[in-house]
Amino acid sequence: MANELQHYLIWTFTNEVKIPADVEDLLVPGERPVCAYSTIRDVAIFTDRRLIVRDAQGLTGKKVEMYTLPYKSIDMYSTENAGHLDVNSEVELWTRAGHIKINLKRSADIRKIDKVLAAFILG
Repeated sequence: MANELQHYLIWTFTNEVKIPADVEDLLVPGERPVCAYSTIRDVAIFTDRRLIVRDAQGLTGKKVEMYTLPYKSIDMYSTENAGHLDVNSEVELWTRAGHIKINLKRSADIRKIDKVLAAFILG
């Protein structure tokens, strides 16, 4: 039996930021942005339907890679933190496309992200 190669993405969210004005160009009719987090090179936006991660590429950052993760494709997720002693928390998502890990810096509120995921995955 051959081993299947599982995709494994790792993103890092540093802190909550204002929802970028240009996100409206990415949304479908009726979709609304909920919150946004800065990433190492760009921004991640949680909407009421999906997670959008923009990742600037190259030295100039003019090339942009976009990831869209519809909540309906998430089979399971977990959150982990060690309370006030831990400088980082993490969210893991198991999806139809593979496994995604989101590292959160101390300034990113893991409980808020947990509530957003629960509301739209379970709701």
